[in-house]
Amino acid sequence: MMDAVTASLKERTGHTLEDWVEEVHKAGLDPLDQKSVRRWLKDVHGVPQNSQWAIADAAARNAGWVRPDTDAYTDSLYSGGKARLRPVHDAVIALAEGLGDDTRREGRRTYIPVIRRTQFVAVAPGPHDTVRVGFRFRDTVPEDERLAPAKGFAQATHWLHLPADADDNDLRSLEPLLEAAYEQNA
Repeated sequence: MMDAVTASLKERTGHTLEDWVEEVHKAGLDPLDQKSVRRWLKDVHGVPQNSQWAIADAAARNAGWVRPDTDAYTDSLYSGGKARLRPVHDAVIALAEGLGDDTRREGRRTYIPVIRRTQFVAVAPGPHDTVRVGFRFRDTVPEDERLAPAKGFAQATHWLHLPADADDNDLRSLEPLLEAAYEQNA
């Protein structure tokens, strides 16, 4: 997606990616503060959202920032008091990735998504010592009393929360939900 956004940037904004990186520098912005760069691009220049992300990312990389890998994002999510949730997280991710050779996990600052063609599940520390598992259902929502409509979590339409002491039965009970989300995001 970033390549497509970058390729059409001049057409949409009147500037190339390199031009925008230079503009960020000239404006005296901290290129490592990507949130501030995106806000400046939106508020001052009216740059569309996807273009904001591409420009802020390029400006930060130009300043020496290196995007963390998926393991580093996961380690950050499950540090400190959340460390005890990591085994449940890892088990859910393994189940989701095991659904097919076309799956992969990616890193995000606040959650770890598993992608097929599109994101079909997202996993993160949840409230009250739980692991939040979000599912993206496009068609039929499987019947499961634990599912609730998701509220602004990744691309999830529904979610559930697993306790830190979830056992193998709890994890196996996710398989039909994961399979449904996987199939609906082909």
